[in-house]
Amino acid sequence: MELTGVVAAERRPGRSVLAVVLGILTGAFLSLGTDQLLHVLRIYPPWDEPMRDAALNALALGYRLIYDTFGSYLTARLAPRNPMRHALIGGAIGLVPTIAGIVAATRVDVGPIWYPVALAVSVMPTAWLGGVLHRVSSRHDIHGRETI
Repeated sequence: MELTGVVAAERRPGRSVLAVVLGILTGAFLSLGTDQLLHVLRIYPPWDEPMRDAALNALALGYRLIYDTFGSYLTARLAPRNPMRHALIGGAIGLVPTIAGIVAATRVDVGPIWYPVALAVSVMPTAWLGGVLHRVSSRHDIHGRETI
């Protein structure tokens, strides 16, 4: 169907859901996989012990920021249309477990409270950054030349 000379984008809700879910799962699996590796290497304490070392918490926050940004980039890349909207929806969904993490951290000693708070505060900025990175990268062809 054509509307005023522009082909209307076909709605693909299944592909939209898949894009968001794959982006979220990618960030989560990369984060948990890195956590497990650092536990196995004994850089992190055992899973059943609180991680109180600020440097280790900062390390975990650092790679989570990168992985969450990549997950949001992937969501935007896979989105059938409106990539930034998809990335931000993924971020909004990710905000739910991070807020739950803050609540849990106030009830159980898992380490410093700043860590889950920093995760929650970073969710939407990393989602936005992933969308921006997709926008920037989609403006260039495989040889780095601008296409728009």
